Amino acid sequence: MEENHILIAMVEDRPGVLQRIAGLFRKRNFNIDSITVGHSEKPGISRITLTVTGDLVILEQVMKQLNKIVEVLKVIELYKDNSVLRELALIKIKIENEANRSEIVSYINIFRGRIIDVSNNLITVEITGDSSKVEAFINIVGSDKIKELARTGITAMGRGSSK
Repeated sequence: MEENHILIAMVEDRPGVLQRIAGLFRKRNFNIDSITVGHSEKPGISRITLTVTGDLVILEQVMKQLNKIVEVLKVIELYKDNSVLRELALIKIKIENEANRSEIVSYINIFRGRIIDVSNNLITVEITGDSSKVEAFINIVGSDKIKELARTGITAMGRGSSK
Protein backbone atom coordinates (compact mmCIF):
# COMPACT_ATOMS: atom_id res chain seq x y z
CA MET A 1 0.00 0.00 0.00
CA GLU A 2 1.36 3.42 -1.02
CA GLU A 3 1.96 5.73 1.94
CA ASN A 4 3.85 8.90 2.70
CA HIS A 5 7.04 8.23 4.65
CA ILE A 6 9.16 10.79 6.48
CA LEU A 7 12.88 10.05 6.61
CA ILE A 8 15.59 11.91 8.49
CA ALA A 9 19.16 11.50 7.21
CA MET A 10 21.99 12.85 9.30
CA VAL A 11 24.86 13.56 6.91
CA GLU A 12 28.33 15.01 6.91
CA ASP A 13 28.21 18.65 5.85
CA ARG A 14 30.26 18.34 2.66
CA PRO A 15 29.86 19.53 -0.92
CA GLY A 16 28.08 17.07 -3.18
CA VAL A 17 26.22 15.06 -0.52
CA LEU A 18 22.80 16.36 -1.54
CA GLN A 19 23.64 15.74 -5.19
CA ARG A 20 24.57 12.11 -4.41
CA ILE A 21 21.31 11.61 -2.54
CA ALA A 22 19.26 13.14 -5.36
CA GLY A 23 21.20 11.04 -7.89
CA LEU A 24 20.41 7.89 -5.92
CA PHE A 25 16.70 8.68 -6.11
CA ARG A 26 16.96 9.42 -9.84
CA LYS A 27 18.86 6.19 -10.61
CA ARG A 28 16.39 4.06 -8.67
CA ASN A 29 13.39 5.92 -10.14
CA PHE A 30 12.14 6.97 -6.68
CA ASN A 31 10.43 10.32 -6.28
CA ILE A 32 11.19 12.83 -3.53
CA ASP A 33 7.92 14.50 -2.52
CA SER A 34 9.68 17.13 -0.41
CA ILE A 35 13.16 17.74 0.94
CA THR A 36 14.53 20.18 3.47
CA VAL A 37 18.15 20.52 4.49
CA GLY A 38 19.83 22.50 7.23
CA HIS A 39 22.51 22.43 9.89
CA SER A 40 21.86 20.20 12.89
CA GLU A 41 22.74 20.77 16.53
CA LYS A 42 26.17 19.23 15.86
CA PRO A 43 28.79 21.23 13.94
CA GLY A 44 29.66 19.63 10.60
CA ILE A 45 26.46 17.56 10.50
CA SER A 46 23.41 18.46 8.41
CA ARG A 47 19.89 17.13 8.78
CA ILE A 48 17.95 16.18 5.66
CA THR A 49 14.21 15.62 5.96
CA LEU A 50 12.80 13.68 3.00
CA THR A 51 9.23 12.68 2.28
CA VAL A 52 8.70 9.82 -0.14
CA THR A 53 5.61 7.95 -1.27
CA GLY A 54 5.69 4.20 -1.66
CA ASP A 55 5.02 0.86 -0.07
CA LEU A 56 7.20 -0.80 2.57
CA VAL A 57 9.41 -2.42 -0.08
CA ILE A 58 10.24 0.98 -1.61
CA LEU A 59 10.83 2.45 1.85
CA GLU A 60 13.23 -0.36 2.72
CA GLN A 61 15.12 0.10 -0.57
CA VAL A 62 15.38 3.86 -0.08
CA MET A 63 16.75 3.43 3.44
CA LYS A 64 19.26 0.76 2.35
CA GLN A 65 20.47 2.87 -0.55
CA LEU A 66 20.81 6.00 1.59
CA ASN A 67 22.87 4.07 4.14
CA LYS A 68 25.31 3.06 1.37
CA ILE A 69 26.33 6.69 0.81
CA VAL A 70 29.56 7.24 2.74
CA GLU A 71 28.61 10.68 4.11
CA VAL A 72 25.25 9.45 5.43
CA LEU A 73 25.71 8.81 9.14
CA LYS A 74 22.20 7.68 10.08
CA VAL A 75 18.77 7.27 8.49
CA ILE A 76 15.57 6.94 10.48
CA GLU A 77 11.88 6.93 9.66
CA LEU A 78 9.61 9.23 11.64
CA TYR A 79 5.97 8.36 12.24
CA LYS A 80 3.37 11.12 12.05
CA ASP A 81 1.68 10.17 15.33
CA ASN A 82 4.96 10.49 17.27
CA SER A 83 6.48 13.48 15.48
CA VAL A 84 6.21 17.23 15.14
CA LEU A 85 5.80 18.19 11.47
CA ARG A 86 5.88 21.72 10.10
CA GLU A 87 5.92 23.42 6.75
CA LEU A 88 6.33 27.10 5.94
CA ALA A 89 4.63 28.81 3.02
CA LEU A 90 5.10 32.35 1.75
CA ILE A 91 2.05 33.37 -0.26
CA LYS A 92 1.63 36.57 -2.26
CA ILE A 93 -2.10 37.31 -2.59
CA LYS A 94 -3.80 39.77 -4.98
CA ILE A 95 -6.06 42.31 -3.32
CA GLU A 96 -8.87 43.53 -5.56
CA ASN A 97 -10.68 45.95 -3.22
CA GLU A 98 -11.09 46.88 0.45
CA ALA A 99 -13.73 44.20 1.11
CA ASN A 100 -11.44 41.58 -0.40
CA ARG A 101 -8.56 42.86 1.76
CA SER A 102 -10.68 42.47 4.93
CA GLU A 103 -11.71 38.95 3.91
CA ILE A 104 -8.08 37.91 3.29
CA VAL A 105 -6.93 39.45 6.60
CA SER A 106 -9.65 37.51 8.44
CA TYR A 107 -8.43 34.25 6.81
CA ILE A 108 -4.87 35.09 7.85
CA ASN A 109 -6.02 35.60 11.44
CA ILE A 110 -8.07 32.37 11.49
CA PHE A 111 -5.03 30.40 10.27
CA ARG A 112 -2.70 32.27 12.66
CA GLY A 113 -0.64 33.51 9.75
CA ARG A 114 1.49 36.63 9.63
CA ILE A 115 1.40 39.46 7.15
CA ILE A 116 5.03 40.10 6.23
CA ASP A 117 4.66 42.57 3.35
CA VAL A 118 1.91 44.86 2.08
CA SER A 119 1.51 46.98 -1.04
CA ASN A 120 -1.49 48.63 -2.69
CA ASN A 121 -2.72 45.46 -4.37
CA LEU A 122 -0.71 42.62 -2.78
CA ILE A 123 -0.29 41.05 0.65
CA THR A 124 2.50 38.58 1.38
CA VAL A 125 1.62 36.09 4.09
CA GLU A 126 3.59 33.54 6.10
CA ILE A 127 1.67 30.39 7.09
CA THR A 128 3.32 27.76 9.26
CA GLY A 129 1.86 24.41 10.26
CA ASP A 130 1.34 20.92 8.98
CA SER A 131 0.82 20.46 5.25
CA SER A 132 -2.96 20.15 5.60
CA LYS A 133 -3.14 23.58 7.27
CA VAL A 134 -1.11 25.15 4.44
CA GLU A 135 -3.31 23.41 1.85
CA ALA A 136 -6.49 24.55 3.61
CA PHE A 137 -5.31 28.17 3.61
CA ILE A 138 -4.44 28.00 -0.10
CA ASN A 139 -7.85 26.49 -0.88
CA ILE A 140 -9.82 29.05 1.12
CA VAL A 141 -7.96 31.98 -0.47
CA GLY A 142 -8.42 30.49 -3.94
CA SER A 143 -5.75 29.81 -6.54
CA ASP A 144 -7.04 32.65 -8.73
CA LYS A 145 -6.00 35.17 -6.04
CA ILE A 146 -2.55 33.69 -5.42
CA LYS A 147 0.09 35.61 -7.36
CA GLU A 148 3.11 33.68 -6.05
CA LEU A 149 3.68 30.71 -3.73
CA ALA A 150 6.83 29.30 -2.11
CA ARG A 151 6.67 26.24 0.18
CA THR A 152 9.54 24.79 2.19
CA GLY A 153 8.47 21.18 2.36
CA ILE A 154 8.15 19.28 5.63
CA THR A 155 10.61 19.66 8.48
CA ALA A 156 10.14 17.15 11.28
CA MET A 157 11.49 15.70 14.50
CA GLY A 158 10.34 13.12 17.01
CA ARG A 159 8.24 14.23 19.98
CA GLY A 160 9.62 14.43 23.50
CA SER A 161 12.80 12.51 24.21
CA SER A 162 12.67 10.42 21.01
CA LYS A 163 15.50 11.24 18.67
